[in-house]
Parts: sequence; structure tokens; C-alpha cells
Amino acid sequence: MNTTVAGKDNRTGPDSSRRALLVRWMQGVVAAVFLYPLFRFIGHRIPPKPRLVEVPAPLPLSGVHTGHDFLLFSTQEGPTAVSRICTHLGCRVNYQQDKQYIECPCHQSRFTPDGTRIAGPAEKNLPQYEVTFKENGEGQVIAYVVHL
Repeated sequence: MNTTVAGKDNRTGPDSSRRALLVRWMQGVVAAVFLYPLFRFIGHRIPPKPRLVEVPAPLPLSGVHTGHDFLLFSTQEGPTAVSRICTHLGCRVNYQQDKQYIECPCHQSRFTPDGTRIAGPAEKNLPQYEVTFKENGEGQVIAYVVHL
């Protein structure tokens, strides 16, 4: 049934409801196309740059340097660095020189110098950090650079 009142076309029936549905659907598609980049931008996070800590060479006679956030070991395979934050509850771990392992003072979780879990309530190994060398012009190592 089509009626015209004061220049307006008032349509009723199945055709007008399908048309209205199609128009709404197209409006939704257009809105999604334009809003998609905005939603992608809102969720974007820039990863933090690695923090570089320089430790002067040579290491102490014990072969261990204790930093605030890491333990640096001199091994036959090269230098290795592990986190000082226990994977159990976040306590700061310490290296036990006489026992040759890393121990958490809070709950006695134990780790090897390469960060592998030995015992205790911690279920994960300590995270390892990349270590590079800083050399002088003659090729001698003057510092270790730990990438946190």
C-alpha cells in the first residue's frame, strides 16, 4: 500500500523493511571499514627498548658479578646472565658461592648458575639475558654488555 502525503512517500510492506535492513547493514559495513584502523591503533603497544648494562671486564676472581637486576657468570662457554627475580614470588635471589647455586632467600628455591630450577616452590627457570662484548681497538674485551 503506497500513499503520498504532502510530497512524502510512505511505503509499508515487505519491500520497505528489506530496504531498511539493507541500508542499515550497508551503514554498518561502511562504519566498520572506517573504524577498523582506529581500533587497531588503540590496541597498538610499542615494545620497550632493551636496557643495556655495561659491566667492566675482567669479572672478579669468583667469576660472578652481582648486579641489581641480574647475575653475570663467566663460564667456559662464555659469559651468561640470569635474572635476579625469583619466578616463584618475585624475591631477589642471591648466588651462594660456597654451594655453587643461586638461592631465593624467601622460600629457598634453588637454581643452577645458568638459571635452571633445581628445587623449591618455583616452577620455572630464571630468565636468561643476552650478553655481548665491548672491545677496544686491539680486540681485547673491556666490558660485558647485558641486554635486559
